[in-house]
Amino acid sequence: MKDNLNDVWKKFFLNLGDDFYEIEGSIIMPKAVFEASGHLDNFDDPLAECFKCGQTERADKIIEEKLNRREEAATNEELLIILNENNLNCSKCGSKFEKVTTFNMMFPITFGPKGGQTVYLRPETAQTPYLNFKIQYELLRKKLPLGLAVIGKAFRNEISPKHSLIRCREFEQAELQIFFNPKNINNEKISDTANFSDVKDERLIVMLQNERDQGLKEMSPNELVEYGLPKFYAYHMTKVQDYILNTLKIPKEKFRFYELNDKEKAFYNKNHFDIEVFSDEVNDWVEIGGVHYRTDHDLGGHEKVSKTKLSVLDEETGERFIPHVLELSFGHWRNFYTLLEQHLHYDEKRDNNILKLPKKLAPIKASVFPLMNKPEFQDLAREVKNDLTENDIISTLDKSGSIGKRYARADEIGTPYCITIDHDSLESGIVTIRDRDTTEQVKVHKDKLSETIRNLINDKVEFSKLE
Repeated sequence: MKDNLNDVWKKFFLNLGDDFYEIEGSIIMPKAVFEASGHLDNFDDPLAECFKCGQTERADKIIEEKLNRREEAATNEELLIILNENNLNCSKCGSKFEKVTTFNMMFPITFGPKGGQTVYLRPETAQTPYLNFKIQYELLRKKLPLGLAVIGKAFRNEISPKHSLIRCREFEQAELQIFFNPKNINNEKISDTANFSDVKDERLIVMLQNERDQGLKEMSPNELVEYGLPKFYAYHMTKVQDYILNTLKIPKEKFRFYELNDKEKAFYNKNHFDIEVFSDEVNDWVEIGGVHYRTDHDLGGHEKVSKTKLSVLDEETGERFIPHVLELSFGHWRNFYTLLEQHLHYDEKRDNNILKLPKKLAPIKASVFPLMNKPEFQDLAREVKNDLTENDIISTLDKSGSIGKRYARADEIGTPYCITIDHDSLESGIVTIRDRDTTEQVKVHKDKLSETIRNLINDKVEFSKLE
């Protein structure tokens, strides 16, 4: 399922531009990288300490979970006052917290023999494109906008990991860094194949930083530009919403863009909207990604520390400039968790759990059921399964239990299609396909089965319209 999520993400976001590519780089990076990026000085969380039992917890998250208040902008002193005034005490011994301090989340490790030097595990995949920008820009014929994507591991020394995959010390991100000429940030033309007007009819679900008491609102890309966002930024927000709602199939009422103010947003961002989904399990909005305008902070910082010129030439004006960066960032494990939570449902009629994943994300696309436990049925079922596998359709063969129980097992792990091998299959090659979501059934010849399943998965044909 995770591989499918990777594939779906890449197909969607690498197609946003002609010169968008996936790269891979080192997880371990030298200290100078994070001096340039600012992480060593600014990558902090507020640490609440209990001096009685030694318990440590993240102060702002305690307040958010217990009082349903966001306090990302509060100082350490203000957080301690809020904790004590509301009797938000140590979860282990019940004592009052006596101190809130700043805790850097970087993971330092010793590199080389005899404790040679300190290096760091990367806290975000974003630094990989920044370190590789110069060579990739030259290899890709010096064109902008240039998109460099990374899917991979990142590490943060979280104070209190919790909620399954939502907050971990080791996790996976999928990020696209789009390098562009800042003078074009408000151009109608986004790229050679895209214009701002292409998204004029979209309605974005947003919560603006100064209007949180008014709740969610829907705004067009043009209205967001009037509000103060660059066209380049608003255009890509619409693409992110399209991905969340129409590819991951997250319900519209459980999605929003949440704007952070100057005190809350990451230190490197000029514009910052979190991508959030409401979690029934956590009973709160959970950040699963973000759209960040990082200006030239990253390349500028790396140029200064590395003493390597990262500016590029504008061939039209002859001026040199450091490219700006728009980042589309996704916590891949949080997306994975969200898919499971949002698409797992209990069906009273079937008395069974059904994982209604989008078909492209389902870990197993089809399951083959021989009707009877006889050699001729099982041989044909194995032949059908092998044909599906050869056509890159991941499938299973299930021959134990009643057909009803086999359907239930397939529904619970999200398998979109079940294929039954019965007497008609032995006599004429006709097999029965059953749809997970509707339980409707149709018959097709086994020679057309792989093509049919592939077309169903790719939404090239509707199940109800199959002959």
